[in-house]
Amino acid sequence: MEPGYPLGPRLDLLNRQRFIAQSEQRANPAPVTADAVAVLALACAALATALAVLSCAGPAPEGAAETSAGPGSRPALGDPRPCPGQADATCAGLTVPLDRTGRSGATLTLQVLTAGRSDAPRGTLLFLTGGPGQPGVSIAPTIRKRLPKALAEYRLVMIDQRGTGAGAIDCPALQSEVGSSDTVPPTAAAVRDCARRLGGKRNFYTTADTVADLEDLRTALGIRSWGAVDGVSYGTFTAGRYALAHPRRVERLVLDSVVPLDGAGALYEASLKHAATVLRTACEEQSCGGDPAEDVAKVVRRDGNGTGVFNLLVVASIIDPKLTNPDLGILDAIHTSAGGDPGPLRKLVESFQASDGMPPEDFSSGLHAATLCADTAWPWGDASAPLAGRRAALDGAVRRIGPGDVWPFEPRTAAEQGIPQTCLPWPASRPGSSVPDRKLSMPVLLLSGERDLSTPPAWARRLAEGQPRARLTVIDGAGHSTQSRSDGGAKAAEEFLLR
Repeated sequence: MEPGYPLGPRLDLLNRQRFIAQSEQRANPAPVTADAVAVLALACAALATALAVLSCAGPAPEGAAETSAGPGSRPALGDPRPCPGQADATCAGLTVPLDRTGRSGATLTLQVLTAGRSDAPRGTLLFLTGGPGQPGVSIAPTIRKRLPKALAEYRLVMIDQRGTGAGAIDCPALQSEVGSSDTVPPTAAAVRDCARRLGGKRNFYTTADTVADLEDLRTALGIRSWGAVDGVSYGTFTAGRYALAHPRRVERLVLDSVVPLDGAGALYEASLKHAATVLRTACEEQSCGGDPAEDVAKVVRRDGNGTGVFNLLVVASIIDPKLTNPDLGILDAIHTSAGGDPGPLRKLVESFQASDGMPPEDFSSGLHAATLCADTAWPWGDASAPLAGRRAALDGAVRRIGPGDVWPFEPRTAAEQGIPQTCLPWPASRPGSSVPDRKLSMPVLLLSGERDLSTPPAWARRLAEGQPRARLTVIDGAGHSTQSRSDGGAKAAEEFLLR
């Protein structure tokens, strides 16, 4: 998830970018745009009905760099040149098939950045951003600042994954409504418009397609294996899936702000529940008095604004995880609302839900929708499920949520937030691949921010319990994307990478 939300002392929309920059400078001298959370992925193997979808015709995704070329050529990096604004790094294009089934000769050209010596002592570090929808190349300067000791020993490689960055999918209506948010619910009309623009091409933006692109990238670089793969947020899903598919090609793995590799969590139950702990911990640290979790429970049931309050807290866990920023005053606004004056909280909620103005090359909401809808484990089944019956399945899943599972929120908030609301009207499509039935065989470092509501610590603990070579480090006081937003996360990552 990206911290591009309209904030400010008076919630002036014209001042939002200035305020965000100031708030991030206070928290971190070298900020990076955090990827959007979110979440999940997977789906059952493609059904016969989904296979038919593969041949659907449709317009090329707007913004995507697509050409036609014959299949079967060896992967290679073309047009090497200095990266804009990064003269000591090289940018090049990796041409990959749009359709990995071979039914089309169309290709995509993905931008790749390399920095450092090709004969670096510890090999090549592939750093994967998240979203899905976030670019890689433009974020490299921040990663280089945050991990300088490690990158003195590794060559850094970053990539604009298919549908992002220079080749971003552009769905104007959806982009305008949700920008880089996971939790702001879009209108069904904007979702359908995005799917229409993509047409049959929407079937080729699954994580499995990206995993295949990354293997092509390894081949093009001429390396036997990655010295390390480091993924953040949804990048952990991509990195983990790559490591499961190609275990001999990954020597060590960093998963920062973990998304479940089996696609669980679409309804965000763990995050909704974790909000109570985050609120109470912040209140105790600030001696705020009262119980902010009880206040939230009262407010959302009285005002029916659970989705808005949840979105507010999710974004805060990225840019202000301890809820200490005086210009926001989140704890005070919640307490004031519970006491009978909803005005300050309403302004915060409305401003955080307003479009962040994020352009698709910085975060593609169209790619975000196409990938999440393909890869997530849904109450209605996988992405090939017909639209009819999805709403009933979602309602049934909500009825099975116990009140304590999501308190201080209501069970309905799980269904009303942006992730299920994006994919509920998304047309039947080719599902992503199911998770391989094996363990991660390489050393794995799992990093989790204690206050993270975008990818809650429970997700990282669950993955760590099933991996014999995994070590979990929870960073006290940190929120989402610990390597870029906390010194503790960056230090833990470098120590592991240089071990």
